[in-house]
Amino acid sequence: MTFSAEKSLYINGEWHTGIGTKANINPSDISESLGEFSQASKQQVVDAIEAARGAQPQWEHTPLEKKQSVLQAIGDELIARCDELGKLLASEEGKPFAEGRGEIYRAGQFFQYFAAEVLRQMGDLAQSVRPGVSVEVTREALGVVAVISPWNFPTATAAWKIAPALAFGNSVIWKPANLTPASAVALTEIIHRQGLPAGTFNLVLGSGAEVGNTLIHSPDIDGVSFTGSVETGRKVATATAANFVRCQLEMGSKNALVIADDADIDIAVEATIMGSFSGAGQKCTASSRLVVFDSVHDAYVDALIKRMSGLKVGHALSEGVFMGPVVDKNQLDANFDWLEKAKAEGASVGFGGEKLTLEHDGYYMSPTLLLETDNSWSVNQEEVFAPMAGIIKVKDLDEAIATVNDTRFGLTGGIITQSLRNSAVFKQQAQTGCVMVNLPTAGTDYHVPFGGRKESSFGPREQGQYAKEFYTVIKTTYQRPY
Repeated sequence: MTFSAEKSLYINGEWHTGIGTKANINPSDISESLGEFSQASKQQVVDAIEAARGAQPQWEHTPLEKKQSVLQAIGDELIARCDELGKLLASEEGKPFAEGRGEIYRAGQFFQYFAAEVLRQMGDLAQSVRPGVSVEVTREALGVVAVISPWNFPTATAAWKIAPALAFGNSVIWKPANLTPASAVALTEIIHRQGLPAGTFNLVLGSGAEVGNTLIHSPDIDGVSFTGSVETGRKVATATAANFVRCQLEMGSKNALVIADDADIDIAVEATIMGSFSGAGQKCTASSRLVVFDSVHDAYVDALIKRMSGLKVGHALSEGVFMGPVVDKNQLDANFDWLEKAKAEGASVGFGGEKLTLEHDGYYMSPTLLLETDNSWSVNQEEVFAPMAGIIKVKDLDEAIATVNDTRFGLTGGIITQSLRNSAVFKQQAQTGCVMVNLPTAGTDYHVPFGGRKESSFGPREQGQYAKEFYTVIKTTYQRPY
């Protein structure tokens, strides 16, 4: 599937060209382009904002069953086409086909879930402290929402923002990452077919400097939902605050997985493989710190290295591949820069740490395990976004929890243990938004809240019923009947 520059931007219900194009290169085979994609001008972003502003009241007051059917249809089509669109996603992002297919399916579930939420929007009634006065508490749409989504989950992350935005009556301007435009165009085509009022949904591809900055500095936006780096998140928060625009930020992480002294080693290894190396480690929920009790260190490391040696790295669409390439050359170079920093800080490489030359010319590296690391090192304090994890030895649960919490981030944290006490203490004391017990740190459900603490998140939670806290505003009405 390829797209032409003539159909890359979607503004006010129509497809447009931009001020230039950008090639979409397959990271599994850099000789293959997936098409040229238009880049929006600043004026086109302004046009999209104006279109969204004009369309929003009509969409908000569209009958509930119509809104429900629109979201349901989007979700149904995503699920029905998950093989086709999963292949497209894998081709441009680099994750294996099975993960790409799963992401599309999950994106469909987000739309289906919020289709149901359309019909579950209930208000509250209260008695006033004043005789003869009634009180009604209702929610209304926030208004015009800018969605800025990342490349690592190009469809799923966008879906868990766009679906609730539409469900609660908002209009949307979507700026996806420039590295994964094909998946964005594919989702937009599906939304376009549902016959929304022109301007309700808009797609503007382009750079952060041109498109993103125009969105976040606009006083005509009512909310910005952003997923990306802490550095960019700070810029979003600063820009939106100047205009009193609501913002929701999901940013960096440095997640830890604790391997307790009573851990089932097989469970620990599988949780590590999925948490640290699936998706080439390019997940905000990836477990890049492996906090291991001394007493099980050797057994765990030996079993983990044995398991890692059997992982197949290759083209995202090849049979049996566990890990595809990283997303582009910049990411690959950054990963090896981090590897050299880790070595300079004193780490040894227990497994991997190599650029791979395979059948196809792509951005391949081996999954990498660092031994004898210290939690204070930069490689254990900064988000690396690579298939790379470091072992940190600890003596007991207290030290393990202190290590988990010794970071400026707080998205997910996990522990592998057979002890109810260990589990209970960890759940209570881990300073993270999500806690996993005997599970990978990566992997969350769509119907419950997602988000972190510290510099990982800012603003209301995403997903589930908690999404309404960002996408709606509360109105309190007092009425005397005479």
